[in-house]
Formats: sequence, structure tokens, C-alpha cells
Amino acid sequence: MMPGQILRWRRPVAAATVLLTAVAAAVVVFRPETPQRQLVAHFTRAVGVHPGSDVRVLGVRVGEVTAVTPQGATVRVTMRYDPEVSVPADAQALIVPPSVVSDRYVQLTPAYGGGPALADGAEIPVARTAAPMEIDDIYRALDEFNRALGPQGANADGALSDLVATGRANLEGNGDNLRDALDGLSRALAPLADGRQDLFGSVANLQRFTTALARSDQQVRAFNQQLADVAQQLAGEGDELTAALRNLSVALADVTAFVRQNREVLTADVAALADITGVLVRQQQAVIDILDVAPLTVSNLALSYNPRSGTLDTRNNATGPYDPAGFVCSLMVDELPAARVPEKCRALAQTLHSRGLPMTDQLRKLLKLPPGAPATGTVPPGASPPRAPGVPVPDPALGGPDITHDLTLGGILRGPA
Repeated sequence: MMPGQILRWRRPVAAATVLLTAVAAAVVVFRPETPQRQLVAHFTRAVGVHPGSDVRVLGVRVGEVTAVTPQGATVRVTMRYDPEVSVPADAQALIVPPSVVSDRYVQLTPAYGGGPALADGAEIPVARTAAPMEIDDIYRALDEFNRALGPQGANADGALSDLVATGRANLEGNGDNLRDALDGLSRALAPLADGRQDLFGSVANLQRFTTALARSDQQVRAFNQQLADVAQQLAGEGDELTAALRNLSVALADVTAFVRQNREVLTADVAALADITGVLVRQQQAVIDILDVAPLTVSNLALSYNPRSGTLDTRNNATGPYDPAGFVCSLMVDELPAARVPEKCRALAQTLHSRGLPMTDQLRKLLKLPPGAPATGTVPPGASPPRAPGVPVPDPALGGPDITHDLTLGGILRGPA
């Protein structure tokens, strides 16, 4: 290829390269970017902070200071930071000096962990900012301290010198004693250090107790008031209380003398009481049965008394609602073969069955009848129904119920007849 041809070929390539570079620059320049967020913080002083100083979160640079403007007694520091970084709404701004001579930066703390975030253009007041103490302030405080202790201050009359001289005189020659004292103090404090968890636990429990008392203030006040009322009442009845205690002491003296004089008799009585108690314990079930049955027994005794005749009436119902002949025939049916049962028993069974009177199963068996229902104790024809105690009974001889009743169980209750 000839030199002229090479030159003609390179010119279009150079032009294309320049054109592409210009397009790329234009894209970079005109590319839309998210604007950074603005933040204003007010400090009491801002020594070492200037436009361009870093703004950091957890030590990582997220922005920079754009302006530092004095405003009366405070300094207004304007900052901007990346929009991707979230800052808590209650964040603080601190001026941090990495070293004595290096530039300082503004630290936003704490790091965002959720919740409301700081809005764009927000301001942090002086109450939530802090600036480090300057070396001049430290020197000034030390100088004021030295002046306070110097000839123009506490040592104006030589008091500080006398204190140092007295301390020197007291400590001179007592180095060993002082060392032993400090060693003993350290050993005494060692158990407290070992039991600090228990000590702190006790303090925490005491704090909970005082908190509970504070929450129950009304109840505690009411209790104290009632206690004061009781104490006041006891104070008002001091003479009566004194007399009662005096009488109690006399009574206790009499009881003591009585016990001393009757020691053997009391011992025997206590032993007998122990025996009785043992018997009651062993017969506990019997006592319970007696207490259950005794009221019913007394009630039945009162109901069985006949005031007309002055006697205790009973109803012997050994054979039940059946007559004696039926009872005897029933025994024969159970003990003898059917052929040997007397005919009179069959006749009795037929008579009872025809009249609809109660029959035993044995008599029904004689008549080849099925077993019947249990007897209900019906009153046989011609018999009088039972009467309740205390109800007047007509006397045929006297013609009426005018009968005097004995309500004293024949004189047992010793009442009027």
C-alpha cells in the first residue's frame, strides 16, 4: 500500500474515533442522575470543619460539607449525602477529630435500622449535635484549677501547704502500714467483686420492690393511716391496756400456782383424757354410726309411745301380710313333696286366691299359678288402719274421742300427766 493511500485510510478512522468520543461525552454529561439529599446541622462551634469535609455513617464516607456559616452563637453546617443512604429521623450529628492536627469530619449516628427516615432538607438542632473539646479549653481548665490551688486561691493562707506538710508527716515511716492497709482493702473488696452479680441482683430486686411500693402508693398510705389510727386508739386506751396486762399477769401467776399444786392430778387427768381420746379414735366408725342412728331411734321411740295406755306399742310383723296358716303351709311346700302337702293347704290357697288376698309363691305353686308380685302389706278385710301417735281414738265405751293422753312417755320426760 502506498503512503498516500495509508494517509487517506487513516483520516476517516480518526474522524470516526473523534465522533464516538464526543457522543460518549455527551451521554455522560446529559445522563440524568438522582440529586443528593441536603441536610443542615447547627453546632456550638465547628473548628476544623470546612466545605469539602467528609460526612460519614459508621466511618464510611457518604457525602460532604457544602457550607459553614456562622449564625450568632451557633454555626450552620450545610451537608449533602448520597440518596441511597437512609438516616434515622432522630439522628445526631457529631464532629469527630481523627487526630489533633488532621481535618475533622461530621458523623451521622446512629445507623439506620428501620422506622422513620430523615427527610431531604431536614435540620438537626443544637440539642442533637456535639463538638469535641479543644486543646485550648483543656489548657484553660487546667490553668483555672492551678490558680484555684495557688497563692491567690486555696493556698492564700498556706492551707494547701499545711495539708501537704501534714500528709507528709503522717505518711512518713508508715509505708509498710499503708501498703498492708491497701492490701487488706483489696482483699476485702475481692469478695464484693466476686459477688457483684448477687449484689447487682439485690439492688435490682430492691429497685423492683421500691417500684412496686411507688405503684401501690395509695394502698401504702391507707395502711399507714390505719396503723396510725390503731396506734392512736391503743394510746388512748393505755390505762385499760395496762390494767388488762396487770390482771393477765396475776391470772397467769394463779394458773401457775394451781398447776404446780395439782401437778399429779392434772397428769392423771391428761393421761385418762388421752385414753378416752384413743378409744374414740379406735371406735370412730361406731361413734359415727351412733350419731347417725341415735336421732332416728329417739324419734321412733317417741312415735311408738301410746299415750292412751301409757305403753310402748310395737307391730311384730314376722310373717308379713300373710296369716300364720299360710306361713306354715308355705314351709310345708318347701320341705315336703307335693303329694304329702295337706289338703287343707290347697283349700287355703284356693280361698286366698278366690278372695284376692296376698299369697306366697309356695301357695301359688300349689295351684300351679305363676309367681306373683311381692306383697305390699295391704290391710286385710275387717282390720282397722294404723293410726298416727297422738291422734284421738274413739272409745266405744265412752262414746267419743275425749281421751286424756300421756305425753311424757309414762313419766320418763317428767312432764305434767
